[in-house]
Amino acid sequence: MHIRKAREDDLEAIIRIQSSAPQVSQWTAADYAVLAGDPLGLVLVAELDRMSSPAVAGFAAFHYVMDQAELRNIAVEPTHQRKGIGRELIAEGRRRLLELGIRRVFLEVRASNAMAQRLYFSAGFRLHSLRRDYYRDPPEDALILTLELTPAPEVSGPDRNF
Repeated sequence: MHIRKAREDDLEAIIRIQSSAPQVSQWTAADYAVLAGDPLGLVLVAELDRMSSPAVAGFAAFHYVMDQAELRNIAVEPTHQRKGIGRELIAEGRRRLLELGIRRVFLEVRASNAMAQRLYFSAGFRLHSLRRDYYRDPPEDALILTLELTPAPEVSGPDRNF
């Protein structure tokens, strides 16, 4: 698997994956194109290596301002869920955002979406707050989660013992 920035020719796969996941926000291809082209946007895809050609199996869409970012949308093709792809997308997003000086990532998740919550908590997100009746169709509360980004600690080598 390879995580990379989305290209225009990935839009069809992103929409297909999104359509197979009714619990995620349903955006248009134009929405993703605008975010991917925005200097403050980051859309990543997880590409599986296949014999014939690589296939996009998941995506994550981030937007950032100053030192904060929002994970706006993430989905993995149903046949590839629970294989670590979502966690890898978040990890790569975390790495890239940290390089840009981002210190905190926010997201909203439906209170009933236990599978997504497991992913987010396992990736290091923590509960920040609750927004009552945030979602419509059906009405539901949103959990606001945050992920603090900190640089990896320096590893001490043999010559750094003093």
